[in-house]
Amino acid sequence: MALALCLQVLCSLGGWLSLYISFCHLNKHRSYEWSCRLVTFTHGALSIGLSAYIGFIDGPWPFTYPGSPNTPLQVHILCLTLGYFIFDLGWCIYFQSEGALMLAHHTLSILGIIVALVLGESGTEVNAVLFGSEITNPLLQMRWFLRETGHYHSFTGDVVDFLFVALFTGVRIGLGAHLLFCEMVSPKPKWFMKAGGIAMYAVSWCFMFNIWRFAWRKSIKKYRAWRSRRSEEQQLKHNGHLKTH
Repeated sequence: MALALCLQVLCSLGGWLSLYISFCHLNKHRSYEWSCRLVTFTHGALSIGLSAYIGFIDGPWPFTYPGSPNTPLQVHILCLTLGYFIFDLGWCIYFQSEGALMLAHHTLSILGIIVALVLGESGTEVNAVLFGSEITNPLLQMRWFLRETGHYHSFTGDVVDFLFVALFTGVRIGLGAHLLFCEMVSPKPKWFMKAGGIAMYAVSWCFMFNIWRFAWRKSIKKYRAWRSRRSEEQQLKHNGHLKTH
């Protein structure tokens, strides 16, 4: 069983690494980060679909049955995701592209998945955490690509930012709190899985503070720009010309 899991993880790691190399060849005029973020976007979209199917259709329901034995489908997606996180953590360390908070998030994710696979249980709530963590990932990558291509300061950029903040707040913080509560009150999950859940939720709150600070600054900047335009329009309406300095 352990050998089969290791082979699945190695195949996943090889697959993500091969995809990254392919993107690098296809985008020779772009940076390595461009290709890595394409891989991240691909994993995010794939894991959202698979984890949503497991959580909402295949089951069991994570809010009711935390600590349940892993299903074969849960094992497959956890191995797939573990291979990706190992690849991405290695990339981030090699290129020194991320801060301590993101590295902590990746490390906790890797440890949580490994423990769930080794125990053969708690894949239900780990899969739910995966869904909540990845649901904002494609939007985060879209924001980066918009910046790189010079299209971030547009209506599209505002929509992406709004959806990102709303989903992060509602899913990772709101539903995440409910999932953590269900995990803590249930007698089934091991104590270290509960501790890992607390740590992951604490990391989400650290991200949330940074996101809210960014959202506040952007809102203030947008408001001041709107006030300035409105003042100029009012001046033009009453005087027939703009005041020059």
